[in-house]
Amino acid sequence: LCDEFIKGAKESGNNVEKIRLAEKNIDFARTCETCCKNEVCSCSQKDDVAEIIQKMIDVDVIVLATPTYFYGMSAQLKALIDRTAERYKEISNKEFYYIVTAADTRDAAIERVVEQLKGFTTWCLDNPIEKGTVYGTGAWQIGDIRNNKKAMEQAYQFGKNA
Repeated sequence: LCDEFIKGAKESGNNVEKIRLAEKNIDFARTCETCCKNEVCSCSQKDDVAEIIQKMIDVDVIVLATPTYFYGMSAQLKALIDRTAERYKEISNKEFYYIVTAADTRDAAIERVVEQLKGFTTWCLDNPIEKGTVYGTGAWQIGDIRNNKKAMEQAYQFGKNA
């Protein structure tokens, strides 16, 4: 689904970067408050998060994508969201798309994850602009999502309009 979004976005002339969190070193938030003790916020953890957050600050459109694991978002995405604490106020005036997949075939199975993502954007960030959600249901095995033609087309169209 992300690749379909990217395809549409590139066809519309947008610069796109896909960041696969599973390939990044992302430590969990430790609630040490080191990031908030100084005038210049900075995290004491040295991993890939600072680079990812800077990219989130620099772009106009952010796609938050995750598989659903036991009716929740992936641990990697949750860890990244938690780690935005030091600079989340700088992630403002962004357009957001949500792409969520699940083995379950019901959209309702994904709704809890979508609400978690919206909880981050709506309640934590300044002026988020929600543009749309792709419900990628019926994706138990790798490649299954290609059978969900509605989700594939929606992801592509969202990319074209981003």
